[in-house]
Amino acid sequence: MPVAVVTDSTAYLPSELAGTCTVVPLTVVVGDRQGREGIDIAATDVAEALQVRRQIVTTSRPAPAEFIEVYDLLLGQGNSGVVSVHLSAKLSGTIAAATAAAEQFGDRVQVVDSGSVGMGLGFPVMAGLETAGSGGDSMAVRRAVEAATERTTTLFCVDTLEYLRRGGRIGAAASLVGTALAVKPILRVTSAGIVVTDRVRTATRAVARLSQLALAATGTGDVRIAVHHLGEADRANALSEELAARLGPRLRHLYLVEVGATVGAHAGPGLLGLVIHRLGGA
Repeated sequence: MPVAVVTDSTAYLPSELAGTCTVVPLTVVVGDRQGREGIDIAATDVAEALQVRRQIVTTSRPAPAEFIEVYDLLLGQGNSGVVSVHLSAKLSGTIAAATAAAEQFGDRVQVVDSGSVGMGLGFPVMAGLETAGSGGDSMAVRRAVEAATERTTTLFCVDTLEYLRRGGRIGAAASLVGTALAVKPILRVTSAGIVVTDRVRTATRAVARLSQLALAATGTGDVRIAVHHLGEADRANALSEELAARLGPRLRHLYLVEVGATVGAHAGPGLLGLVIHRLGGA
């Protein structure tokens, strides 16, 4: 049996990849309602809660017991190993829960921190699935995942940094960029967490700058790109068309994916993001 690949609900894999790996959901709390991301609570629930009802939305990691149950099931089904790939430890305790659970299974379960979220996590998961599907063992799958993380860049812009500040995903000093200075921040997910990488004066300029930074991040080889958004389908479509035109045959695949409840809760309505996965070149 092949190596099984596990991820969490913040990978936001395209629909055509649904069912190719096991997804452990994070928990989202909207007002007095609690549920599993993507199963009980959707991104639209979060957007409505934040924009219309002005409710507090929080998230929590899966418990180690949930990972133990998943790993035990997959190994019991005869899989030769499990590679469990999750969102950045700088953004969530999910990786810590997965690591604690994996200790019960020795080297049969490998846990990898993607260092990102959304398709910044999803592209490394895809690399792992491709290697597993080709018959690679656990270490080969892990190496493929780690190599993909090194070739992936995650950029995004938001209407306000307030939601990231509330959730502790960005410092109070950084959050002033979008308030006291009345600018739109461009952010990047790095090994240090979420950082402000640029700032512009208007939403239109923010989208243009996001595109410029993404194109610079593509390097010289072929790429896959994911365009993420929350309630910004028109802008996301326009950005997708622009990138496709600019990159031409270098763009091997473009995924347009609305983020789920967890990222929506921390980024807020108006999120627009780009994830660039370099397949080769400098």
